[in-house]
Amino acid sequence: MLSHNFPCLLILVLLVLPVLEASVISQMRPRRSILRYLGDGIEPPDAAVELNSTNFDAVLRDSPATYAIVEFFAHWCPACRNYKPQYEKVARLFNGPEAVHPGIILMTRVDCAWKMNTNLCDRFSVSRYPMLLWGPPIKFASGKWDPKQEKNEIYSIDDARTAERLLNWINKKLGSSFGLEDEKYENENTLPWNASDPELISRAVYDVEEATTKAFEIILEHKMIKLDTRSPLIKFLQLLVAHHPSKRCRKGSADILVNFDDLWPSGLLPTGPHAASISKERDDLKGFWICGKEVPRGYWIFCRGSKNETRGFSCGLWVLLHSLSVRVGDGESHSAFTAICDFIHNFFLCDECRQHFYEMCLSVSTPLNTTRGLGLWLWRAHNKVNERLMIEEKDMKTEDPRFPKTIWPPKQLCNQCYYAPSSKSHGAAHLDWNEDEVFKFLVKYYGENLVSSYKDSVSDSRDGESIVDDMASSTNAVAVPVGAALAIALASCAFGALACFWRTQQKNRKYLHQLHSLKNI
Repeated sequence: MLSHNFPCLLILVLLVLPVLEASVISQMRPRRSILRYLGDGIEPPDAAVELNSTNFDAVLRDSPATYAIVEFFAHWCPACRNYKPQYEKVARLFNGPEAVHPGIILMTRVDCAWKMNTNLCDRFSVSRYPMLLWGPPIKFASGKWDPKQEKNEIYSIDDARTAERLLNWINKKLGSSFGLEDEKYENENTLPWNASDPELISRAVYDVEEATTKAFEIILEHKMIKLDTRSPLIKFLQLLVAHHPSKRCRKGSADILVNFDDLWPSGLLPTGPHAASISKERDDLKGFWICGKEVPRGYWIFCRGSKNETRGFSCGLWVLLHSLSVRVGDGESHSAFTAICDFIHNFFLCDECRQHFYEMCLSVSTPLNTTRGLGLWLWRAHNKVNERLMIEEKDMKTEDPRFPKTIWPPKQLCNQCYYAPSSKSHGAAHLDWNEDEVFKFLVKYYGENLVSSYKDSVSDSRDGESIVDDMASSTNAVAVPVGAALAIALASCAFGALACFWRTQQKNRKYLHQLHSLKNI
């Protein structure tokens, strides 16, 4: 009996073997995010991100790093095993939450010995082990490399036998002076990487996404949505839907708006039979990702300080507010100003910071009816905060030694923003600003640069209906009474027809769907 079935069993084994191999690989190897991996064992996890044919393109396409190195190796190769510690020494400088120089180079590995990676290794003409390639991450994604191709942004690293030689090759390529003994956060020259590098602000969108996610988590964790805070949050969410620099944050904010009436009704707190279901929906929303599930955590790039407790979230929030201030139109600028002020006043937990900011809001005596007025007001407010913190942090010895508070923008970024220094005030030189140039700088820095280099950005030339449909496809909300939906939509239309029209249309569609369902009962 067994002899008759043997050919069938053999065919079955041959068919299932590739699937089992892929499954074993995924089980044997820890799942690493693009930025970090938390190991379960005693040994520290590898710093280099191990990729395969299933995630190679996606990881490199979405990487916030400027450059990438891919090591093609085979696990059976003795030279590869001996080289791994050398590669790891360099990878630990650039990869993971403990990286000394984060956000610059994503270092990865691909095991060509696995059959699932055969076509991937062929794409990059792998002819020896180990083989290292260098280039922009996006060029690796869905790309290929041919050594005979003359014009290619992917290069073979020909001198990397040791960690020292690999790092020397990198330093020559970048004009940098990284060292294997560099300590955590101690960049040898932070200003070029964090201020005057025009490419860095484009990658700050990842910090803005993380700050947005963190702000929403704080609101939920501290149960800050109450009867008197519903309206400020709705208005700020509509501002995010229309003008957040990240497409996935715009979508996530839209999802929350669709669910908002169900999760936080405008009446009294729910009691009776409906209380349990609403409470459950609120608990479910705690796992909701306002900017998507792949948002980096604790891996600040533009906003990374030299200490864990400095910069980070507050910096990311400031970048978000500056970006919003230069993206709104003239007709919505004062409504955006009110939304920003009310959001900080109601949802920012640092009490002293919140009070100081709101005092600056209350000091505005005339409406900010132009984008220029809003952008420059927020710029002045930020510099006032920095001036105050410069004194306090110096006295308390709590300043970040590598990123002390300063007046923004520095001359390295916008020399034309400054007139010649004039008289001194309180012992410090009084700065005479060219505000026309300052506004141009703000628009370019926080508007054009922050968005144009980000691969998820949406062209303003798209028509309103296509954007509405784009957002509508991401929602999974339940129906609410159309009257309440229209009331909220009309009450918070200050941020353009897009946000208002989208919210109204979504609520109408879901209400009609609900009516249709009731008729069929």
